Amino acid sequence: MKSRRVVIVGAGFGGLQAAQSLTDSGADVLLIDRNNYHTFVPLLYQVATGQLEPEYIAYPIRTILRRFSFLQNKPNVQFLMAEVEQIDFSAQTVETDRCVIIYDFLVLATGSRTQFLGVPGASEYAFSMRTLEEAIALRNQIFSCFEQAIQESDSSRRQQLLTFTIVGGGPTGVEMAGAFVEMLRGHLRRDYPTLLKQVRLILVQSSDRLLSDLPKKLGAYTCKRLHQLGVEVYLQTRVSLVTSESVHLQNHEVIPTATVIWTAGLEANSPPTSQEVSLAKKGKLLVHPTLQLLEQPNVYAIGDLAYIENNGKALTGVAPEALQQGVAVAGNIQRQFRGKSLKPFSYFNKGRLAIIGCYSGVGKIGAFAFTGCLAWLMWLGVHLAYLPGYRSRLLVLLTWLHTYLLGDRSVRLILSVKYINSQNRQVLPKEKLHFFPESR
Repeated sequence: MKSRRVVIVGAGFGGLQAAQSLTDSGADVLLIDRNNYHTFVPLLYQVATGQLEPEYIAYPIRTILRRFSFLQNKPNVQFLMAEVEQIDFSAQTVETDRCVIIYDFLVLATGSRTQFLGVPGASEYAFSMRTLEEAIALRNQIFSCFEQAIQESDSSRRQQLLTFTIVGGGPTGVEMAGAFVEMLRGHLRRDYPTLLKQVRLILVQSSDRLLSDLPKKLGAYTCKRLHQLGVEVYLQTRVSLVTSESVHLQNHEVIPTATVIWTAGLEANSPPTSQEVSLAKKGKLLVHPTLQLLEQPNVYAIGDLAYIENNGKALTGVAPEALQQGVAVAGNIQRQFRGKSLKPFSYFNKGRLAIIGCYSGVGKIGAFAFTGCLAWLMWLGVHLAYLPGYRSRLLVLLTWLHTYLLGDRSVRLILSVKYINSQNRQVLPKEKLHFFPESR
């Protein structure tokens, strides 16, 4: 009997969960990603601020898949490190820079990328944090600014080097601002004692409050707390231009700064397709309640890539949503195997947490909203639990203990970041690659 072939594109939270949930399905599963590791994106800002080593939040995909298949005599989940170049729905093929793969069912879980909202100069001069390489590049930039500033004799240039502007007041922007303050109060205070009073940390938000997905009082608490920590918060302010030396606001104010950190928005990172698909805002793919594409019943989209509403409100794309969607998609694919009716996806919201830093955070679970140290501790615990790998959890926990008990961060290296150039890869002849056995 010919086995069903399921191809999953993207090894983020949703893609890995879908692969795990299909482990004992009887199907042959192939997971594709451009990297051979899973990045724990929620902690990228801690890499950028020198709190965590990059390898602490990156985990080998093959190790994860091996654990999925540990109890099976014949593992059915395989991995391919490749870049997807084209998806042909009519031929049911996925073309990569390595080969062409045939599928029976396809799960698209390619996540999101930074959205620069059409602001001139933002994509060229602002720093984003969606990959390990970008987080390391931002860390290099921050420490390089301090090294240059301590040697700079011109006061205006020194102030420009020591002004850091964060654009976007969502969870990532708030967490980045809090972590930056912790960094200033820790080792930077001792390493650069003459510069600390000159540092400006600015957070720019286009709406009238921070953390707009949480209750208004939590956004107000966050704003007040950041003010107490010395962060300059600009509300109802939009960026009109970013240059290598400044950021321009729509109120005509110009802020001289050498570092603009962009956390203002995300858009779907859709793979190229041979046929048009229905799109929603931010380039997300419109899907049925079952998470199938409107035009393709054997193709699913999950995570940041899919536009779906829950109780009349669009999902925000956080990790718990992707994890639950991965389980739902695996279940529906298996129902399709058996010719049964599919189940619509229903998201169970366990709550939201955001960390501000300096032992404070905010959270909402059910009808209860809370702030302060309890939210901060819960945030740490939840992210430690979701982090893959016991070794990674132990190293992150020990690093956090070292950071918060001793007020020190050991990651202060300025490293050169080498981006992988796909042109330098060895290009193999493309063919109908037989990752899957023809029969069982």
